[in-house]
Amino acid sequence: MKKKMKLAAVVIATIILATLILTFQPLSLQGTGEAAPIRVACVGDSITAITGYPSDLQSQLGPKYAVGNFGVNGSTVLLDSWKPYMNQSEFQDALDFKPNIVIIMLGTNDDLEMLRPSNASFEEDYAKLIGAFQHLDSKPQIWLMTPPPIFSNSTDLSNPYLSAVIVPKIEDLANKMNLPLIDMYTAFGNRPDYFVDGVHPNSQGATLIASEVYKAINQK
Repeated sequence: MKKKMKLAAVVIATIILATLILTFQPLSLQGTGEAAPIRVACVGDSITAITGYPSDLQSQLGPKYAVGNFGVNGSTVLLDSWKPYMNQSEFQDALDFKPNIVIIMLGTNDDLEMLRPSNASFEEDYAKLIGAFQHLDSKPQIWLMTPPPIFSNSTDLSNPYLSAVIVPKIEDLANKMNLPLIDMYTAFGNRPDYFVDGVHPNSQGATLIASEVYKAINQK
């Protein structure tokens, strides 16, 4: 009987001691589970929406990241157009995602001939878009991307105008707002074989975009 009582006392003491140890451990040691993934919002036009680069980026970054595709076909930086990105539901979805990282690649559709007279407000409109993400409680890191070059296509998109006007405006804005820039225009070089139609990158092109973003995130 005495042995049983002594054994019971030992068991109870062990349980109490274990409870005390667990109670006073730091939260990080109390089985709080894995850290929440780092949320990456990919913002852009059809080059983001349909090429698959966000999926490639997810594969490259791995499970510690959650990559969201918030691309909108035909969208523009310009607010004076038929489809401003800021007027699309995906813009609000990207804000609601509470991203830790935002990758923005816009400007290709702003190259369209009918929109060129409005491009005086390109940087001002782009700054409004960026500012909306900067005011999020998640305080995301933001990267701007220059669009890929434009090769022969069935629209009036013009690579000379893109390189002479749109790309420099994005570079200037990144400098003014002290934001890192991912130069996809240069990264593609003279590779029309990386495009489906002269505008939208194919699977090789999508992998290249994802790789450049991956490098930028890891260098940061």
